[in-house]
Amino acid sequence: MLTVQGLSDYQSQRPSVVTIGTFDGVHIGHRRILERLVSSARSMELQATLLTFYPHPRMVLQKDTGIRLLNTIGEKSDILAGLGLDCLVVHPFSKKFSRLSATEFVRDVLVDTLRARKVIIGYDHRFGRNRTANIQDLIAFGNLYDFQVEEIPAQEVEAVSVSSTKIRHALETGDLETANRYLGYPYLLSGVVAPGKQLGRTLGYPTANLKPESEYKLIPGSGVYLVRSQLQGRTVHGMMNIGSNPTVGGSGRHIEIHFFDLEEDLYGQPVRVELLARLRDEQKFDSLEALQSQLTQDEAHARALIR
Repeated sequence: MLTVQGLSDYQSQRPSVVTIGTFDGVHIGHRRILERLVSSARSMELQATLLTFYPHPRMVLQKDTGIRLLNTIGEKSDILAGLGLDCLVVHPFSKKFSRLSATEFVRDVLVDTLRARKVIIGYDHRFGRNRTANIQDLIAFGNLYDFQVEEIPAQEVEAVSVSSTKIRHALETGDLETANRYLGYPYLLSGVVAPGKQLGRTLGYPTANLKPESEYKLIPGSGVYLVRSQLQGRTVHGMMNIGSNPTVGGSGRHIEIHFFDLEEDLYGQPVRVELLARLRDEQKFDSLEALQSQLTQDEAHARALIR
């Protein structure tokens, strides 16, 4: 899959079937739409293209800095690459871009740049300056510029919205099982290993302190999780704590991962983990000895789940 950062860098000799949206999470609801995109492109011998945006439009138009995303751009790109898309266009969303009229968006973006021969879009999709144009307008543009429009039924669009809401709520409340079921894959956290307080090392459980690569990434509720990662060319499991380390009077929220059977120094390295299961809530213990005993139990529980 080709990933293009911005419409100005997009070049293709092939016309395309296009769908448009943020597709945050690329969950099971999104996949039905993307499967339709890919199958339609294959049957028409065209390129399957997804146009998405970053930052999220709500961050730009509504100044919604509280929004938390299910995917970083890197995570989204890797997931989409496995679904058969030919091209992902990540366009920088701005107020200037939002002011394109419906005619300018269709003519300049869909027709002249992406060379759309078919556009697959939801029944409630609105576009153009102040979001004044709807799917009936898009069909009229299709007749004018010679591209087809396929409407995604209301129940499928609503399923996508419900799934996103449920995933965010499930993650925030620690219900990883529900979140992963709606995603169709284990939730991902990506970042760089940064120096920590090295408390885990004194307890016999050295940890990698993960600094998320995006400040807008949704961090699941506090607790201990079983995770999996690809490190040094092999699959490594471990247990991850999200929380404030209350036993030692910690503050804020930290993400610390103890990888099983791994001795390498990971400082400064990029790491991506899959969250496989939630082991327990974060707890405050009366002593470091009690904490160490619980960590031993957590490890036994995690290794049993791996087996």
